[in-house]
Amino acid sequence: MTEPHNHPGNPPDRPHPGRWTDLERPPLGLRALRRGLILPGGLWTSLDVVEATGSTNTDLAARAAGGAAEGAVLVAEEQTAGRGRLDRRWSAPARSGIFFSVLLRPGPGVPVERLGWLPLLTGVAVATGLARAAGVDTALKWPNDLLVTVDGEERKAGGILAERAGADAVVVGVGLNVSLRADELPVPTAGSLALANAVSLDRDTLLRAVLRSLERWYGQWREAGGDPAASRLQEAYTAGCATLGRRVRAELPGGRELVGEAVAVDGDGRLVVATDDGGLHPVSAGDIVHVRGA
Repeated sequence: MTEPHNHPGNPPDRPHPGRWTDLERPPLGLRALRRGLILPGGLWTSLDVVEATGSTNTDLAARAAGGAAEGAVLVAEEQTAGRGRLDRRWSAPARSGIFFSVLLRPGPGVPVERLGWLPLLTGVAVATGLARAAGVDTALKWPNDLLVTVDGEERKAGGILAERAGADAVVVGVGLNVSLRADELPVPTAGSLALANAVSLDRDTLLRAVLRSLERWYGQWREAGGDPAASRLQEAYTAGCATLGRRVRAELPGGRELVGEAVAVDGDGRLVVATDDGGLHPVSAGDIVHVRGA
C-alpha cells in the first residue's frame, strides 16, 4: 500500500488549485467527518481519506493484517481498480461517488457461519441511511447490489463486497454512484443518486448517514450474537429486497443455472429459489438475474 504524501495521507478540507477545480464535486471534509463519526465508545476508531487508490478493500485488508483496530474506515475520492463480486471492476470519475471500506472484527461472540450476513447487513444499513439523508428509496438485489429507480426502471447504483482479512477480521467495501450523469455511466443499466432525483448529493452528509446507520445495525447484530432474526436484520432485509417475489435466473458456480421464483432469504442469508417442479433450492453463491416481464 502506498503511503500518501501528507500524514495520514488525506486531502485537505479546503479546495486548492489544480485537482479540486470541479466545484460541483468538492472534496470530502475530513476533519468534520472525523468529528462527527469518531466518538468515545463508538464503533469507528479511525477515518482516512485518500485522493486515489486501486481498491480500498485491498488497502484496508493490508492494514488489518498489520493489526489495525476494528472500526477503521478508509475512503477514496477516486478508486481506479475497485472490485465487485467475481472480480468485476468498479470505477467512476473522481469525487462522483462514495467509495469506502470498513474493518470489522465481530469477535468470538459471532459464529463464523453468520459472517455471511455482513454484506446483507451493510445493504440494509446503506439503504436506511440513504432514505434519511438523500430521500431516495434504495432497494436491495440479493446478495450485494444497491438499486435505485430512474425513469421508472431499476438501475444499479452501488455494490457491496465483503472479504475475510485473516482469522478474525472482515473488510466490507461499498461503492455508490452519487453525482454521475447519464453520459458518465459505465453501462446504460447503471444509475446514480442524481439520476434518481435525490434531495441531497452532499457526500459528507451521505457518508455520515451511511456510517451511522451501519454502526447501529452492526451493533444490534453483534449484540444478538449474529442472529439475523433476533437482531431484526432478516426482517429488514426481506422488506427491502427487490429480488423476493421475482422470477430469477441463478447462474451458479460450475456453469449451472437455476430458474424459478425467489421466495425467501433463509437464516444463513441464502436466497431460496422455488423451481417450477416444486423444489426449494437455497443459493449461497451465484449471479442472480431478475427475469424481465415476470
